[in-house]
Amino acid sequence: MAEYEVVREIQNSCSGNQMRDVFFDEVETDDPVAYVKTLLKADKAELTVEVRDDDNLTVFADCSGMTQKFLFTRI
Repeated sequence: MAEYEVVREIQNSCSGNQMRDVFFDEVETDDPVAYVKTLLKADKAELTVEVRDDDNLTVFADCSGMTQKFLFTRI
């Protein structure tokens, strides 16, 4: 299994608040997209994957209009 540092950013859609929630975690997984699906209701989330290089990728999740970004960096 590969080990990743995961940065999860959740956009705050409240007016007047430009901050976002940011969470850091270390996970072991062979499939980062499957990992994101376990965190979200995969049937209601629209996922887009952007590969940065062989070991790093970004998964964007649109969950009923709320955007989340998961940055996976291999450790």
